[in-house]
Amino acid sequence: MPTKDGRVDAYIEKAADFARPLLIELRRRVHASCPEVVETLKWRMPSFEYQGLLGGMAAFKQHCVFGFWKHELMIREDPKRNEAMGSFGCLKTLKDLPTKSEFARLVKRAMELNEQGVKAPRTKTAKKKPLAMHPQFAAALAKSAKARATLDGFPPSAQREYLEWIGDAKGDDTRARRIEQAVAWLAEGRRRHWKYEKC
Repeated sequence: MPTKDGRVDAYIEKAADFARPLLIELRRRVHASCPEVVETLKWRMPSFEYQGLLGGMAAFKQHCVFGFWKHELMIREDPKRNEAMGSFGCLKTLKDLPTKSEFARLVKRAMELNEQGVKAPRTKTAKKKPLAMHPQFAAALAKSAKARATLDGFPPSAQREYLEWIGDAKGDDTRARRIEQAVAWLAEGRRRHWKYEKC
C-alpha cells in the first residue's frame, strides 16, 4: 500500500501554477510504477523511498525537476541530464516529461538498484591546498594563547574560514580590523560564522 505524506500535498499546493500539474503527474507516475513507495521530505523537497532513497522532485520559480538518487548509474547518454539538478533537465510543461513507459522503466531500475544494495556513486572533491597564515595574523595569535588554542582546535574547514577572511582583505586597514575581530572571537571560542550557527 503506498504511503503518502501530507507535507508533499502542502508542497504541491504552495508551488507556482505552472508547477502543480507537473508535480502531481510526477508523483502519480512514481506511485504507479512503485506501489510500495513511501513519501517523505528530504532537503525540504518531496522525496520517494523504496528500500532506500529512489529520487525526488522540486519546483522552482520557472521550472521543476525530478531526479533519481542513483542518477549516474541510470541516465548516462541523455544530453538533458546536466541542464538542471534533476535527471530530465528543466521541466516547464507536461510535454517535457519522458514518456510514461520510459519513466516507469527508470523507476523500476531505481528499485532494482536499491534492492541489490547498490550505493550511489560519490563524486570526489579536489583536496584544497593548505592556506598560509598571514604574518600579521600569526603575530596577533602569538599574543593570545587562548585564541591560538581555539584556532588550532578547530577542524580544517573552520580554520580555513578565518585564514581566507583575513587573506582576502584588500587593504591593510581592513586586514587589521579583521585580525582584531578574529582574535577576539577566537578568544571567546567562536567560529568565523558563529552568528549563523544554530544554538
